[in-house]
Amino acid sequence: MAFDPHKTFYLETFGCQMNVHDSEKVIGTLISEGYRQVPTVDEASLILYNTCSIRDKAEQKVFHRLADYKKLQAQGKKFGVLGCVAQQEGERIFERAPHVSMVCGSASYRNLPEMLVQIEAGNRRVTGLDDRQTDACFETEFTARTNPHRGYITIIEGCDKFCAYCVVPFTRGKERSRSSESVLAEAVRMAAAGYTEIQLLGQNVNSYKDPQGKKTFAELLAAVAEVPGIKRVRFTTSHPRDFGRDIVYAIESVPTLCDHVHLPVQSGSTRVLDAMQRLYTREQYLERIQWMKEARREISITTDVIVGFPGETEGDFQETLSLLEEVEYDSVFGFKYSPRPNTPSLRLRDAVPDEEKARRLAVLLEKQREIQRCRNQRHLGQRAEVMVEGKNEARGQWIGRTSQNKVLNFKAPDGVAPGLGSYVPVVTTAIFPNSLFGEMVI
Repeated sequence: MAFDPHKTFYLETFGCQMNVHDSEKVIGTLISEGYRQVPTVDEASLILYNTCSIRDKAEQKVFHRLADYKKLQAQGKKFGVLGCVAQQEGERIFERAPHVSMVCGSASYRNLPEMLVQIEAGNRRVTGLDDRQTDACFETEFTARTNPHRGYITIIEGCDKFCAYCVVPFTRGKERSRSSESVLAEAVRMAAAGYTEIQLLGQNVNSYKDPQGKKTFAELLAAVAEVPGIKRVRFTTSHPRDFGRDIVYAIESVPTLCDHVHLPVQSGSTRVLDAMQRLYTREQYLERIQWMKEARREISITTDVIVGFPGETEGDFQETLSLLEEVEYDSVFGFKYSPRPNTPSLRLRDAVPDEEKARRLAVLLEKQREIQRCRNQRHLGQRAEVMVEGKNEARGQWIGRTSQNKVLNFKAPDGVAPGLGSYVPVVTTAIFPNSLFGEMVI
């Protein structure tokens, strides 16, 4: 394809894996429309920001970045804001940053080709802002995948859970699933292209409902894992409400399914979970944990926790700490509560002071570090298959990851250089709170 030298773009991505994969699809769409991606804003005629609004002050970061680049407008460059902040702020972005020409929410990416035509025609205000009632998914064969060995497949978009603190249902629309046939067809194409690891994505990935009614989520997991050439299948993020025993059975039965589940709990207090509108109790969550602990195959369990939700007492926080001790997570992502636009939690009183949120987060993370030190001891002397992801030249160590999603860096025998994307056996010889170290065996 001959590229127009004036059709160059620079894309910067903020936020979650969904955003990263959305950007891969946006990049592929732009390339299919005759654009060429460039590594710097100076080389670009079109500068795009794929934004995230899950945390506080995300909008300010976007507008500060746009203000920094306003001076580039004199060079004839055009600007676009994509993703969650675009959907959340809408046409207000044009008012606050008049040099922006395009605002496109994540539910409207399928309209990008038509929007680009309008930009090229000189239209100064091009919008794509579908409301949350849209039924369309963003499917494209032009995905520009950034990793040659591991790739993402979005199987469900949007969210219908309306957790009190979360802006996602308002920025990404209602839940809408792709057909199992289209997901499997994409997995087959990826395997043919040399990909060996696939990660299925969704805001609530296990809330998947096949519009054709052919496969449940667990059946889709197994089917993707059985595609010839695929060695590992992961999925994220699961919602406890829709997490069924059939998912555990699938992991037990299909070796290609990674033995790792990320199951966000957010709080160990049923009272706080109710205020958060999480749709389950502490006891119901622990029931799902027990299903995994009873599995024939050891499953690594990770989670998300929010501290300082409005009304969270010290007693509630202690319940969260006791949950960590009871579950013994392999990893925890902890966050301070931050108010988000349009969310029900804005109406709640009894705000926790920021310094108290910070204290609780520090206590939580230190407790989890100690749990991980103890948990990781069990891996000493164990042999695991590791996917090679890179090399730390300064240390002479290879960087790898296990099926349980644990970082396992290792030394290779003299004269042996495992290829990136290959799978090699490694015996763990040392443990750290957030990673393992070992020796490759041949």
